[in-house]
Amino acid sequence: MTTWDAIVVGLGGAGSSCAFHLARGGARVLGLEQFGPSHAHGSSHGRTRIYRTAYSEGIEYVPLVRRARELWHELQTRSELPILHPTGALILGRRDTRLVSGAIRSAEAHSLPHEVLLPDAVGERFPQFALAPDELAVWDPNAGALFAENCVLGHATGAAEGGAELHYGERVRGWSADSAGVLVRTLSGEHRGRSLVLTAGAWTAGLATGLALPLTIERQFMLWFPAFDPDLARPDRMPVFLWDRAPQFETYGVPDFGDGVKVGTWRGRFSATPEEADRGFTDTEAGPVRSFVERSLPGLVPRETEATSCLYTNAPDHHFLLGRHPNHPNVIVVSACSGHGFKFTSVIGEVVARLVRGQPPGYDLSIFDPGRFR
Repeated sequence: MTTWDAIVVGLGGAGSSCAFHLARGGARVLGLEQFGPSHAHGSSHGRTRIYRTAYSEGIEYVPLVRRARELWHELQTRSELPILHPTGALILGRRDTRLVSGAIRSAEAHSLPHEVLLPDAVGERFPQFALAPDELAVWDPNAGALFAENCVLGHATGAAEGGAELHYGERVRGWSADSAGVLVRTLSGEHRGRSLVLTAGAWTAGLATGLALPLTIERQFMLWFPAFDPDLARPDRMPVFLWDRAPQFETYGVPDFGDGVKVGTWRGRFSATPEEADRGFTDTEAGPVRSFVERSLPGLVPRETEATSCLYTNAPDHHFLLGRHPNHPNVIVVSACSGHGFKFTSVIGEVVARLVRGQPPGYDLSIFDPGRFR
């Protein structure tokens, strides 16, 4: 039986990046994925994701997201795939909302280029958005859109080219670890390695044994809306956006890359397990999004032409899991991206590769400690 330097469980956004960076560094890597390449069962599909630097979730994220952006550019050059498209971002809402206040705090703490725009200024520059009188916007010029499936494909292809062996359609049943290494059991057999990297997304709580992680699986859906004037919805005219209408809901959107303007929401739709999650949606669920589009995005036809769903794996504090298993130093746990982690997956792979090699991660990971809930 081959003894791998690292076994990566889950080959979505984070797992494919981990496999890529490990293989790139010369490690013998086995990647295990229960579904096919770039599948639609988890959290790494839906065509686009937002990347931004004025980071509302905490100033601790800014060094990571800056490096992630550099690595996305490198992957685009290396893979010759469309990976990212700069558009800038508007973070909209009242000044005291989580997204707006957090974006300003991060931008000021790290001297990031940004502007605070009042409703009239937003209307002049971006007539696609209709703000309430008590709302404003933070303009983040270094933001844009990532093409999610291409990100996964680019990392997975690069990993395979670097010598990684990627097994699709092989589901993990369990694992064990001791000071000598790890043993991973799948429905097809067993695999031995020196290190294990768990990047299983919504399946993490069941696989990260010994942690009793208090994770919740949130089902969210994404809808695509056509524009009355398609020119105003193009990515060179319309930025990505995040809109905080607390306590109602938080909304995000991506301009039209050929299939309409994508609009989705965060928070509040939970399912017991990823296997039981309903992948569809109802008119009752879609109604608030349609109403939001009609009220706040007047340039869009408030009836979607397409929709899909995805799963968020949420930690109670909405911070990631990224670090060593407290009982098994040769097991790295990566998950609970809480609906805002895809943009980081390029740098997460680089960090995990350092941890597997026994090197310092290069960043303060204390808020991401997988053992913090015990």
